Amino acid sequence: MDWIDALIMGIVQGLAEYLPISSSGHLEIFRNILGIDLSGDVALEFDVALHIATVLSTIVVLWREFVPLCTSFFTFRHDDNFWYVCKILVSCIPVAIVGLCFKDVIEQFFGSGLLLVGICLLVTAMLLSFAYFTRTKPALENPSAATRGHDVTWFDAFIIGCAQAVAVLPGLSRSGTTIATGIMLGDRRDKVAQFSFFMVIIPILGEALLGIKDIISGESATTAAIGAIPLTIGFIASFVVGCIACKWMLEIVKRGKLVWFAVYCVAMGLTCILWDLF
Repeated sequence: MDWIDALIMGIVQGLAEYLPISSSGHLEIFRNILGIDLSGDVALEFDVALHIATVLSTIVVLWREFVPLCTSFFTFRHDDNFWYVCKILVSCIPVAIVGLCFKDVIEQFFGSGLLLVGICLLVTAMLLSFAYFTRTKPALENPSAATRGHDVTWFDAFIIGCAQAVAVLPGLSRSGTTIATGIMLGDRRDKVAQFSFFMVIIPILGEALLGIKDIISGESATTAAIGAIPLTIGFIASFVVGCIACKWMLEIVKRGKLVWFAVYCVAMGLTCILWDLF
C-alpha cells in the first residue's frame, strides 16, 4: 500500500465512521477499487488503526462532554455522569463477547469480497428507513413532539450494545445501526447520537491496546505489510476528516435527515452485489 492509497482510505474512514453508511464496508469497497490486496488479519488491523483515529476525533469534538464523564467516573461521584459511563460499559458487553469469542470468524469477513458488504448495506438502509418512518417522520410532522423521547435507559444501552456487536460485519453501519436502534426504542435523537459516538471508544481503545501488545511482541504483521509512513498518513487523514464528520453528523441526526443515507445505502449496496456477481 502506498501513501496515496492510505490517504484515501483515511479520508473514507473519517467520513464513513460517523455517517450511517458503514466505514468497514466502504473501506472494503475502496480496497477493491484501489486494488489493495491485504489478508484478513492485516486488513482488520489496518481498519482498527483508522478507527482509533476517529475515536480520538470523537474525544476532541465532544471533549466538553467527555471530560466531565471521565472525572465523575474515576472519582466515583455517583452522579448522572457516573451512571452514564456505567451505561456505556453495559453497552460494551455484547461487542466484548463477540470480539473475544469470535475474532477469528470476524477476520474472515474482511477482504472477502463485496457480496456481504452489499447485503449489509441493504440491511442498514432498512434500519434507517424503519427508524425514520416509525419515529422520526411523525415527530417532524408534529413540532410539539419533535423533542419527545427519553434519555438512554439501562435496557436501551444493552440493546444498542447488541446492535453494535452485530454491526462488526462490513457493510452494516455501526453509527447507523446503533442510532436507528435507539430511535426505535424511543430515545431522543440527539441523546442517542452522542451515546453512539461515546460507546465505541472503549472497544476500539481495547483493541488498540491489544494491537500495541502485538507490535511490541513482534506478532503484528500490519506495519510490515503496509509500511509506517502510509499507516501514519492514513491515521492523520482519518483523524482530521473524522473531526469534521462528527460535527456534521450530530447536526444531521438532530434534523432527522438519516433517511437520505438509506437511499445511498440501497444504491451502493446494489452496486456492490452486482460488482461481486458480475
